[in-house]
Amino acid sequence: MSDHGHEGSDDHRGDDRDHGSHDHDHHEHHDDHHAHDIGDVGYAIVTVSSSRSIEDDPSGDAIATAAEDTGGEVVTREVVRDSYDGVQGSVNNLVDRDDVDCVVTTGGTGVTPDDVTVEAVEPLFDKRLPGFGELFRALSREEIGTMVVATRATAGVAGDVPVFCLPGSENAARLGAEEIITEQAGHLAGLARRE
Repeated sequence: MSDHGHEGSDDHRGDDRDHGSHDHDHHEHHDDHHAHDIGDVGYAIVTVSSSRSIEDDPSGDAIATAAEDTGGEVVTREVVRDSYDGVQGSVNNLVDRDDVDCVVTTGGTGVTPDDVTVEAVEPLFDKRLPGFGELFRALSREEIGTMVVATRATAGVAGDVPVFCLPGSENAARLGAEEIITEQAGHLAGLARRE
C-alpha cells in the first residue's frame, strides 16, 4: 500500500514537475530576459538644432530629467547643428564610448529639408527597433492627432547601444523619454550586449 502510494505520489509529483518545470522554464526565461538589464543607465543626449544651446535646451532638459528621475545618469549632452555629417559623427562617437549605454537625440525628425537626423542616424543601426516609432506615434496621437504622420521618430541599436531619435518639441521629448525610453533603455542595452 505504501509502495503503491509512493509510486502514485511519484507519478503525481512527476506530473507536477513536468507542469512546474514548464512554468519554471517560462519564468526562468522571463527572469533571464531581464537578467542582463543595466541598472544605472548612462545617457548621452544630443539636441539637433541650429538655434539652441545647452543653456537653452528645454527638450534636452526634459530628457535629462526623465533619465535622472529613473536612476539614470546623463554622462554627456551635446548640441549639434542640423547637418547630416555633424549628427552622424556625434552619434557614432557616442555609441563608441564606454560610459554611454543609451543615446537619445531630439530634433530633426520632421519633414523640412533640414530635418536630417533620421537619415544621418539610421545607417549606423545594426538593428532597427520599429516598435519605438509605432508606440511613440500612438501615444502622441492623443496630443497632436493626425499630425503624427509628420514625425519620423525612430530607434535602433548601433553597435551594442540603443539609439532613440525623438522630435525636437519639449512635449515630444518628455513623452518619449518618460513613457518609453527610460522604461526600456536598461533592458535593451543589456540585451544588446549579451554574448
